[in-house]
Amino acid sequence: MPRKVFSYTKKILKKVSFSFSLFKRELEKAAQVLQPHEYKELELWVERYITRHPHLIGVI
Repeated sequence: MPRKVFSYTKKILKKVSFSFSLFKRELEKAAQVLQPHEYKELELWVERYITRHPHLIGVI
């Protein structure tokens, strides 16, 4: 089940990537829900995602 939460979190982050504040809020929610190792993996994913969406720079 935790991988489903991880996948769902990435899906939500992609959907709200148009807004810096929504993206940041969803990332904060993910920090509460995900396991520490999953959150680290999500941070790596976000860093790669930001390279394609420069308006999100500074969200981490």
